[in-house]
Amino acid sequence: YMGLFWIAKFSLFPLGLTNPFLLLLFFGLTLVVPFMGCYYARMFRDKVRGGEISFIQAWIFMIFMYMFAALLTAMAHYIYFRFIDKGVIINTYIEILDSGAFANISGIEEYMTQWKEVANVIRSMTPIELTLNLMSQNVFYCTILSLIIAPFVVKKSTSKDN
Repeated sequence: YMGLFWIAKFSLFPLGLTNPFLLLLFFGLTLVVPFMGCYYARMFRDKVRGGEISFIQAWIFMIFMYMFAALLTAMAHYIYFRFIDKGVIINTYIEILDSGAFANISGIEEYMTQWKEVANVIRSMTPIELTLNLMSQNVFYCTILSLIIAPFVVKKSTSKDN
């Protein structure tokens, strides 16, 4: 279900570039991901592991959960970037950068130049390169996120052996 959630969440991103509410909803749903991960890990602990789980087991479970979610989402990313996007996301970013909305901020010129260079690099990437980049970012960040969440899932056996 995590992968389907990510796909649904990703569908809000391109729409959010023209509708601020949808972009806010995208970011809000992104903040829900760790809580969903914790919920699924606790369900795994209680229903599969008999109510107890070690840190390493919880961490590995979440790494695999996020990895498979990232794989499923990568398929949707590829389909989107290959057949649907046609440069819409990056062109919208460049329009925002060129609009002059940031012109009144002192010292922003250097940052704007860097952002435009990054945008040009992204523009030159193929759909598969974009997809693999997003997938590796998802796996990397979620592996770190799993380290933070795993202690909240750990539950040791309470029975005492005499």
